[in-house]
Amino acid sequence: QVQLVESGGGLVQAGDSLRLSCAASGRTFSAYAMGWFRQAPGKERDFVAAIIWRSGGSTYYADSVKGRFTISRDNAKNTVYLQMNSLSPEDTAVYYCAATNRYTAYPDLRRRYDYWGQGTQVTVSS
Repeated sequence: QVQLVESGGGLVQAGDSLRLSCAASGRTFSAYAMGWFRQAPGKERDFVAAIIWRSGGSTYYADSVKGRFTISRDNAKNTVYLQMNSLSPEDTAVYYCAATNRYTAYPDLRRRYDYWGQGTQVTVSS
């Protein structure tokens, strides 16, 4: 029994910032990696960012968000965050949190993740 709950989405103007949160719960769940994906209407669900849970774990970013978004974790709270700065209308999408308890060398691939949150809407107006 694993549950991921996203929060923090909303409506902002171009240039603004948002911080998304994803809280993971489940007595038997221990994540190897957690990530963020986003999906706009009529488009595929695309990778945004990922983080490895172990100490010193690496972070990964899509080229489209590198330098603007930052993924981080709070191990004690089983929570990952996505700090989004300099938002533009191109960032408008439903943002999904994902987790896997399996090793993967490619945390940017959707098929590597076993658990998904319900999504949170981010809308950026111009």
